[in-house]
Amino acid sequence: MIKAVFIDIDDTLLDFAPTCEAALKEGFEKFGIGPYKDGMVNTLLDVTAEMWKEIEKEEITYDYLLKERFNRVFARLGIDFDGKIFENFFRGFLFESAIEVDGAREFLGYLDGKYILCTASNGPHAQQINRLKNADMLKYFSHCFISESVGASKPSKDFFSYALSVLNEGRSEKILPCEVMMIGDSLTSDMTGAYNSGLVSCFLDRKRTGDTKGLKVDHIIENLKDIFEIL
Repeated sequence: MIKAVFIDIDDTLLDFAPTCEAALKEGFEKFGIGPYKDGMVNTLLDVTAEMWKEIEKEEITYDYLLKERFNRVFARLGIDFDGKIFENFFRGFLFESAIEVDGAREFLGYLDGKYILCTASNGPHAQQINRLKNADMLKYFSHCFISESVGASKPSKDFFSYALSVLNEGRSEKILPCEVMMIGDSLTSDMTGAYNSGLVSCFLDRKRTGDTKGLKVDHIIENLKDIFEIL
């Protein structure tokens, strides 16, 4: 029986791609970089995904991502501009962004009161909290587990063991890992982390590929409303 639900933030509750595209368009104009061209956002998304996988494998740090992300992006786009300057602008833009994934508000409203809801997100703490607040979603969560404040990133067992220990503080009857569902869009961080830590996994397959890369997951949903058939 599921008692608590851990929920990823980026591309699960808040839509990262349109936020990135809006940031690029505004930043290009602000800094006189030139016109934004269709598809440029895909380079940013690809680089960000690549670097987060490097973080998950402990090959680089988050601080390194902040220093080098836009240098990689601009190198691939053939743009001559200081990546660190644009990263600072981008982080400020992202801090205030609150573009919801379709159905996110209805999804949270449905789960609210039925389960203990917690975020489980990689990223900077203040940024993720502010984005949830701007989206009027923060009110649904009993705990916000975010890698910067946890001191570990998904998919590490340290992240999930910390979250479970906080969840169980003061409880005479402990919530077991098998009584917690992890819902997220990432196979490498969300689903791998859930599997390795004994949580029930629910993969949000927004691209509708049906491909779990050979990873065992308990549930696959194509949109957030599909959760109504599971929980």
